[in-house]
Amino acid sequence: MNTTTTVPASTATATTQRLPIFTLTVLAAIGFVLVAMETMPAGLLPVIASGLGTSEGTVGLFVSAYALGTVIVTIPAITLTRRMRRKPLLLGAVLGLIVANTVTAVSSDVVLSLGSRFVAGAFSGIVWGMLAAYGRKISPPRQAGLSLAIVSAGAPVGFALGTPLGSWLGTTFDWRWAFAGLTVVAVVAGLLIALIAPDADGQPGTARLPLTRVLRIPGITVILAVIFTWMIAHNTIYTYIAPYLRATGGDLSVEVQLFIFGVASIVGIVLTGALLDRYPRALLHGSVALFVAAGVILGAGHASTPAVVAATVLWGLTFGGASAQLQAALSSRGGADSDVANAFLPVAFNLAIFAAGILGAALLTPFDGLVLPIVMIVFGLLALLLTVYGRRSAFLARL
Repeated sequence: MNTTTTVPASTATATTQRLPIFTLTVLAAIGFVLVAMETMPAGLLPVIASGLGTSEGTVGLFVSAYALGTVIVTIPAITLTRRMRRKPLLLGAVLGLIVANTVTAVSSDVVLSLGSRFVAGAFSGIVWGMLAAYGRKISPPRQAGLSLAIVSAGAPVGFALGTPLGSWLGTTFDWRWAFAGLTVVAVVAGLLIALIAPDADGQPGTARLPLTRVLRIPGITVILAVIFTWMIAHNTIYTYIAPYLRATGGDLSVEVQLFIFGVASIVGIVLTGALLDRYPRALLHGSVALFVAAGVILGAGHASTPAVVAATVLWGLTFGGASAQLQAALSSRGGADSDVANAFLPVAFNLAIFAAGILGAALLTPFDGLVLPIVMIVFGLLALLLTVYGRRSAFLARL
């Protein structure tokens, strides 16, 4: 067997016989915090701008600064901390996230707020880079896919509930309460990890591959290309869902559509957890193919509210398990260097967010929102072709 596809048993993995469901759920809660923390400013632009005495465009940089911190810091940080034990590293990153987010909540200075968002994004990248591999290391090998699905469930829940809830808190009370609420959730999750989570070994220095060689492991670049193209396909229409709905002329609101998407995403995570261990390759092919079908319905059936709702459900179902499926592929191909391999995921994801924002803005200048399903279809098809191209080198038939 190729040594790059074999994950050596850590102290935790070797002794674990039962799935640590509660610990994995707490890790999912951290994922919820990360997603909500990154996306929440988009729903609070007017109130934050008013509170800080600045423009909405400047507040929009809160998301960009967070993403930039993730992109710049994640890979070198994970590379430098590979030898550290996993639990102390996770707790340290969560503590840094708590401090940075608290500074954002109390700051009255825009520059300080942008700096704290950058720092929060940096610590977020460290957590994302190790979350999947840590969850897998403390779980039985035979349930690796299920453990990844549980850990990954926090992201769609964050999209479904975190951002709308933060928007409601910020507009009903004060925008600072929205950030403070996420700090409280992060503190509780950190305390629970400190009390009940098992530890896991870092990677011995003699076993570590250099960063560039991890990137050259067969299949890694293909997986990253799928992440980037699939995320552009998703984020372009997700970010600009309001212009799309205006162009349809229907009566479906942004809040309702995003809630439908989020709930369907949670169901998608459940289905992924049931199927990922046995059929990872087929599940990925099917997910991307049906994602493209959802884009076709959103485009062709835009005049029909039931069609848009049905397409949104299909969109959520197929995209909800994307993170778990792609993290599973990176973990399997990364092998002993799975932490570093997974560190590329938030980088690719945030680069896609950045690119989707620019692409969507550029297209909406000459066109209306109905151009967005076309982007979803084109980049979705490209992601599908990449999954077929990498079916042997990147996407294994079994985890």
